[in-house]
Amino acid sequence: MASPVAGHSPPPFFRRGPAPLVRLVVLVSAALTLIVVDHRLNYLELLRQGLSVVTTPLQVAAGMPVTGVRSAGEYFADLARLQAENEDLRREQVALGTIRLRQEQLDLENTRLRALLDMRERVQVNAQVAEVIYAVRDPFSRRVVVDKGLTQGIEPGSPVVDDIGVIGQVTRVYPLNAEVTLISDKDQALPVQIARTGVRAVMFGAGSGTLELRYLATDVDLREGDRIVTSGLDGVFAPGLPVARVKSVDRDGSGGFVRILCVPLAGVESHSTVLIMTPGKPVLPTTGNDATAAAAGSDRTEKAVKP
Repeated sequence: MASPVAGHSPPPFFRRGPAPLVRLVVLVSAALTLIVVDHRLNYLELLRQGLSVVTTPLQVAAGMPVTGVRSAGEYFADLARLQAENEDLRREQVALGTIRLRQEQLDLENTRLRALLDMRERVQVNAQVAEVIYAVRDPFSRRVVVDKGLTQGIEPGSPVVDDIGVIGQVTRVYPLNAEVTLISDKDQALPVQIARTGVRAVMFGAGSGTLELRYLATDVDLREGDRIVTSGLDGVFAPGLPVARVKSVDRDGSGGFVRILCVPLAGVESHSTVLIMTPGKPVLPTTGNDATAAAAGSDRTEKAVKP
């Protein structure tokens, strides 16, 4: 009878297999064989493709945090760059707009200066270009101050015009500037005539940017739109300078005279560049009484010479 001990085999834990070195050699040999076979014959390509289907989503998921951080950094960097470029473009736009406005102002001033020079050639008198510094703050008068005075040879009473027509007259002169009373001032009067018919009258300022033509009979040949020019009877303003255009005619006025309102043709209260005429002899500012007397005296002279 066999002994139980002799027939009993040791448990698996205590079994002894091949030596570790032998196992290493076998595994390395198998690995090298698979590498050579795969390199030569591509037997493992299908297995590799199958494994890539499984591992690719895992690789993408593992790289998402890094990709997200990198994308966020690039986004904020691009955002900061675009904001800086936008700010630079905004500054450039403002600068270009300022340059464009300045260029338009220079072109406008150049046009006005050329027109003033043309006006000086037409009237054929000595004249100086002046800039309006400011308007006198007086609600009861219409006056401006220009940057030419006694130092530049400006005289009291000198006519002031722009490129279109009459602006006013110098009433006060200081060493470095002068005061100009506009034709729209209530105390300003100007001998004029109707360009279409030659009928003479006196133009007075109405004080509100309008003018009033006085001392004309109700049956005078006058209609809206007629052009009013200087008559030259005062010896100050050259004849034929544009003054105003008739706005309304009221023939129902009292005292036997028609009431005529006109609007200035020149930029009386808007132009910043004017032309101050300097006659050859000193002249005095024209007042309402002087203008009326000049117009009346001229009418009497004409009646006396008529047969």
